[in-house]
Amino acid sequence: MRKFLFLFIFLNISLARTFVYGQPLTSNQIDSITKKTLSAFDVPGIAVAIVKDGKIIHEKGYGVRSLDNRLPVDEHTLFGIASNSKAFTTAALGMLIDQKKISWNTRVTDIIPEFKLYTPYVTENFTVRDLITHRSGLGLGAGDLMIWPDSNLYTLKDLIYNLRFLKQVSDFRTKYDYDNLLFIVAGEIVHRVSGMKWEDFIEKNIMMPLGMSESAASYSRLKNKLNVIDAHAPIDGKVQVIHRDWDEKANAAGGIYSNLVDMTKWAIMQMENGKYENGRQLFSFEVHNDMWTPQTIIPISWPNMYNTHFKSYGLGWFLSDEMGYKIATHTGGLAGIVTQVTLIPEMKLGIIVFTNQQSGAAFTSITNSIKDAYFGIKGKDRIKENVDRVSAMEKNAREVMDEVSKQIALVQNTKTGKQDMESFTGKYNDPWFGDIEITLKNNKLWMQSLKSPRLKGEMLFYKGNTFIIRWNDRSMDADCYMLFGMDFNGKPESIKMEPISPLTDFSFDFQDLNFSRIK
Repeated sequence: MRKFLFLFIFLNISLARTFVYGQPLTSNQIDSITKKTLSAFDVPGIAVAIVKDGKIIHEKGYGVRSLDNRLPVDEHTLFGIASNSKAFTTAALGMLIDQKKISWNTRVTDIIPEFKLYTPYVTENFTVRDLITHRSGLGLGAGDLMIWPDSNLYTLKDLIYNLRFLKQVSDFRTKYDYDNLLFIVAGEIVHRVSGMKWEDFIEKNIMMPLGMSESAASYSRLKNKLNVIDAHAPIDGKVQVIHRDWDEKANAAGGIYSNLVDMTKWAIMQMENGKYENGRQLFSFEVHNDMWTPQTIIPISWPNMYNTHFKSYGLGWFLSDEMGYKIATHTGGLAGIVTQVTLIPEMKLGIIVFTNQQSGAAFTSITNSIKDAYFGIKGKDRIKENVDRVSAMEKNAREVMDEVSKQIALVQNTKTGKQDMESFTGKYNDPWFGDIEITLKNNKLWMQSLKSPRLKGEMLFYKGNTFIIRWNDRSMDADCYMLFGMDFNGKPESIKMEPISPLTDFSFDFQDLNFSRIK
């Protein structure tokens, strides 16, 4: 009897987790780290919040909203949260599941009959779950040029139709490749099932109950724009305000604008398994458990800084283990704006970092410094680590770009560089991206996308049948190769493209384009 009693006590002691935390950072220490981060990564403004045990223990803005107006960032300053919007989309789907209107395994074609992907089998078996788990078989960021880099002329109808032209790169449900377009389709599921636009559903059924009164489902829907950041990016080595633009059809993938005051309410509700004030439930525990259950395996590198053994994507959240704790997190990136939300539910700890410059190293430095304190990790300078990492990556990218520029300069005045440019002019078509036009102006070749106006730039001869496009908008940092295929008479008849810099944002998916001459 005593033996079994001892065993029972031992098992309970072993299974009942005792959480021992390090010494949390004080607000003054967070102030110091954030101010160093502003300087280290040349970020104009940052907002940081920490929630612990259902309470806000830090909530503060740093720096300025814009280099143009120099107004201060505070806890009410609104940022585009970008892909952190995806968890709102999965929450909306979860609420419809609670209402028995759909399930995670409902076939997409049952709701959107015109939905079609690369094979009939995949189309027929593609579910709501598949829309939001990045395992479609499509490549990283496939088709993002229909929503990026600007508010272009593609409609939602175009986007859904053009999905069928995107190429398969892996077997269905076998590999993680981050996807934005299918989250947009998930937003359309919300629309067709609920009878409400995605934006209306999010604001009425999520933001309003949680008291997120200052937030909106997109920038255009903000009731008050007096305290909103501007986007910033380096242009020729100097951080500047850049054009704010967003494609409204992509709101379900990344359109929400919010601030610390509102997002702390969202974070607390998440760590309470869907509960919010007075014990009300936004969505069921079962639905929330589904969201935080691994769906798609993501490879990890080893060793890593937090002893992570497993990483995956759930339903709108990245999931992993760090120092023995479950982590639910997501990042978001728009041109000139990047954000991160990190939740450690066993600690009841949430960390929110918003920035108005596109350096992800900034939010990583702050978040990891805060996590270190709770994990009891000492002696790590996360800012320096990221400065060194970014410097190495930028040095490599500069070397690649400098080598290309050197080659362009060498051939510009040669006979090869002055080849018959007229033969390259004309219209070319890609099945999903549409038409581009190449024209000759002042003895220079220029390319213009007819549906994505900001994608225009000069074509410079590089070598063989390859040109380099230098986009007029230098904030994009996305110059690319342009390789022409020739017919038997030596006339250009096709084009393939590929980014040059290894730091080009993956949403510039030029490698997925395959143009044919039409005129």
